[in-house]
Amino acid sequence: MKINLISDTVTKPSQGMLKAMLDAEVGDDVFKEDPTVNKLENIIAQTFGMESALFFPSGTMANQTAINLHTNPGDQLICDKYAHVYNYEGGGVSFNSGVSCKLINGERGMFTNKQVLESINPPDFYHSPKTSLVCVENTTNKGGGACWDLDEFKKIKQTCISNNLSFHLDGARIWNAIVKTEKKPKDFGLLFDSISVCLSKGLGCPSGSVLIGSKELINKAIRIRKILGGGMRQVGYLAACGVYALENNIERLSEDHLKAKEIESTLSKLSFIKKVEKVETNIVIFEIKANISSELFLNILNGKGVELISMGDNKLRLVTHLDYSNEMHKSFLKILNDLKF
Repeated sequence: MKINLISDTVTKPSQGMLKAMLDAEVGDDVFKEDPTVNKLENIIAQTFGMESALFFPSGTMANQTAINLHTNPGDQLICDKYAHVYNYEGGGVSFNSGVSCKLINGERGMFTNKQVLESINPPDFYHSPKTSLVCVENTTNKGGGACWDLDEFKKIKQTCISNNLSFHLDGARIWNAIVKTEKKPKDFGLLFDSISVCLSKGLGCPSGSVLIGSKELINKAIRIRKILGGGMRQVGYLAACGVYALENNIERLSEDHLKAKEIESTLSKLSFIKKVEKVETNIVIFEIKANISSELFLNILNGKGVELISMGDNKLRLVTHLDYSNEMHKSFLKILNDLKF
């Protein structure tokens, strides 16, 4: 039995999702004539209580488009040192928008309003980059699936308003945060100038993210998406997966969270584990003791059919997901308990 816990992006479309693809009505989305894409965009915009939405092939492209729209070359955005837009988007912040990052040393990928205030460059001091955008990520990927406190978002929003800054949410795993914290999507829609939401993380889609914002912002986003090569044709087949996922795969995320908590509990009792980060959603980050190399640990697990990912410094990450079955979970916990070093 192969157990792939590298990411929640490794899932395959279910039979129900494949049927939705086959039954999809499609058109040319570059001309905004794909009815299924239009349907998906309308559903997500309404879900978050925002005016408009635009379908993208990837979350990285959605984030990069938002950053481009909220900044000018030479500007600076504020984000955490663990932020996806800084660590995992190929340097696109600088390449695509000519923007630099002011990194905050937060906690598990999250920071405070006070830290934002301390990070804003004086607008009249022309020697430093102009601060124009605050980017946050919920849940935090490198922070182990941690969920932000909505009240902290509200404080940061007021700081953004007072300092004429835009506020963008990288919501790649926002669905996990919504299920875990029992907040409503509109709670987030009220606070952000733009939100990117992913359909291929957690929800089981093969591809796709959606950028949400005002009609004015999204109309501009269409041009940036085109420049970045994101114009797609009969993409309603993928959008149909998104519609299906929104209707069927959100509430079940709590199952992934429960399995991750059970893995956390098992790991914390093993003698060769140095530390397990607090688990809130579907990501488990743990550190093995220094006398065991992460390469050796991964090789042993690979030999037993289990795939994880290394984060360096003897830290490892695993992510529970739709295709990680109860049978796989039971088997994986036994494998962990049987390991000897």
